[in-house]
Amino acid sequence: MEFFQRQVQQLTAVKLLATLGVLVPLALFTGCLNPFAPGRDDSPAESTCDPTTIDGVFRCFQAAYTFRDTSVYGQLLGADFIFVYRDYEKGIDVTWGRHDEMRTTYGLFQNAQRLDLIWNIYLARTEDDTSANVIRGFSLTITFNPSDIQPVTGYANFTFRRARTTDPWKIVRWRDESNF
Repeated sequence: MEFFQRQVQQLTAVKLLATLGVLVPLALFTGCLNPFAPGRDDSPAESTCDPTTIDGVFRCFQAAYTFRDTSVYGQLLGADFIFVYRDYEKGIDVTWGRHDEMRTTYGLFQNAQRLDLIWNIYLARTEDDTSANVIRGFSLTITFNPSDIQPVTGYANFTFRRARTTDPWKIVRWRDESNF
């Protein structure tokens, strides 16, 4: 009987050493690696952006809407930004500044499940080194929930400015000419 107890003890010790021989190197190898934590993803909005070109601003704008990222969106707007739209019921133009635009866009980003923005043709484009005016068609599909999907189509009339040619473009005026 004593013989079997020693055999069990030796077998248990061998299993313990074998288990430790696998687990200790594995723990040392993985260090701070957490297999359940996703890696950092820098790809969504900012990696597609190059606001030093007008086309790059439109890509940044689209990425900000796609990923509902107000930090990217906010970087596109100048400090003196003005948004304008026509209230057809009242027959007047309504305007607001950067603060209200950021608050409104934040609300849209929070309440929409999905935003699909497609930039269409350029209707007009004039550009020099530090200012540009662009009128461009767009289609925006706002999905609030599966039973509330709002299509928005129209034109965006933008004014862009920058101090130097090496600076990023900033949107300083956006006149929304859409069906929304």
